[in-house]
Amino acid sequence: MTMFTKLFSRARLSTRLMLALIFVVLLQAIVSGSFTLHYIEVILEERIGDQALQLSRVVSSLPQVRQYVLDRDSDQMQSLTQTIVHQTDARFVVVGDLEGIRFSHPNPEQIGKKRVGGDNQQAINGESYVSKAEGTLGLSMRGKSPVFDQQGNVIGVTSVGYMLDSVGDTIRSYQQSAIWLVIGSVFFSALIGLAISGHFKRVLFGLEPEEIASLFEERLATLETVREGIIAIDRTGKITTFNRTAVESLGLPQDETLMGQDIRHVLPESDMHEILESGSLDTDKEVLINGRRLIVNRLPVQVNGQIMGVVSSFRPKDEIELLTKKLSHIEQYAETLRSQTHEYANKLHTIAGLIQLDAGDEALELIGQESKGVQELVHLLVRAVSDPVMAGCILGKFNRASELGLVLKVDPESQMVDLPEAFPRDHLVSLLGNLLDNAFEATRLHRKKNPAVGNSVNLSMSDYGNDLIFEIEDQGEGIADGEMQHVFEKGFSTKSEHGHGYGLFFVAEIIDELGGQISFDATDTGGTRAIVYLPKAMK
Repeated sequence: MTMFTKLFSRARLSTRLMLALIFVVLLQAIVSGSFTLHYIEVILEERIGDQALQLSRVVSSLPQVRQYVLDRDSDQMQSLTQTIVHQTDARFVVVGDLEGIRFSHPNPEQIGKKRVGGDNQQAINGESYVSKAEGTLGLSMRGKSPVFDQQGNVIGVTSVGYMLDSVGDTIRSYQQSAIWLVIGSVFFSALIGLAISGHFKRVLFGLEPEEIASLFEERLATLETVREGIIAIDRTGKITTFNRTAVESLGLPQDETLMGQDIRHVLPESDMHEILESGSLDTDKEVLINGRRLIVNRLPVQVNGQIMGVVSSFRPKDEIELLTKKLSHIEQYAETLRSQTHEYANKLHTIAGLIQLDAGDEALELIGQESKGVQELVHLLVRAVSDPVMAGCILGKFNRASELGLVLKVDPESQMVDLPEAFPRDHLVSLLGNLLDNAFEATRLHRKKNPAVGNSVNLSMSDYGNDLIFEIEDQGEGIADGEMQHVFEKGFSTKSEHGHGYGLFFVAEIIDELGGQISFDATDTGGTRAIVYLPKAMK
């Protein structure tokens, strides 16, 4: 049975459908055929028995039979019963006395002998009945009736019989018909199985059931790995698909399944049911659902030109804004490099002009002024920072500080050469860049209010011991006590302009991922010192 199951599961869909239909037809034919044939046999025996009983009653009531029994005239009795047999379809008509001696029989040699079967007692007692017994002619269905004299006394017994081999012949004819019917049904079932399997194969794009199950599991796994929330509904508005991100993004109950629920009940503010009616496409549309602002895409699902459902994907708007913020930082870096290129191009043109005017001393002085600070920083970075990406970031921030009218001072005792190979450099650059940008912004805004404030931002780095340590010190107004617990929250900012409040949120995410710590202290000038500890052995 196990081997058959394995072979059946490996067969193609068309083969399985055909075998299944053939098995069902055979099973139905065996069960229904057996019942029908048995029922026919019972009915035929009852009819034959009734017919034999009726004929035996008629024979026993004939005056001639009564007289022949009284006279014990077997010759006349034999002649009469043979006439009755020829005129009816009975197999035999036998008449005998109370001792069982026959006066007539199909076989003349049996006349005068005792009957066989032992089923005459009820007739001797005056009853008419049907008996199924084995006689000299074989198994037969007999109708037994008593023969009465004029005073009502039983003087003999008539037995009219029908052989049961005729019943067997009738059953066999029905069996042959049933067998041909089963053969035709099996052939017809095979054709239907092929037709149905062909239809399913077309509908299912030629896939086998196991392949469909595998694709379904892959779809579920894919839905759960997608970071966007996904919800799909059918043409009646019932939810057919959703993933965990959708439940979390929409703030829906975690322990409640959405499958089969009406989208209008789960998300009354959703417009997915309107897409069912209009068939329109929504892309990057900002909506407010469950008090959460989302960026959604909605697509109607069409099969043969008919809308069968709607699929919606969405992400919280603030995540899109975070991504935009990251891209804006990249644009700022590119703009900084562009401005530096433009600035140095102007200075090179100036130096070239001085040389053409034979003002060599002035040209050398200008070159010295411009290169002194940069060269010192470059020498420091070459010595103290082993990673070129980090060194380039610090140099870019140095030039950015100059554009803002600030000075980035790097502690000459800094050292950052013991960086593990597996340590993500992009995280370090993002961390350092955001902290320096915050320090620049805090110092610049404070200088607007109070020009007497210093214009320097200090950076110190250390790789001694088991941690990488960064210290950034600004000349800003510091962080108020009531704001300290909120500085790492997404979107929190003391500035009124849109687009702020994400730098320290990024910093906190990176530090948490690297298993580090960050703390803030107040400086002697009233500014803020940020100290970051990152373990070399990451979690």
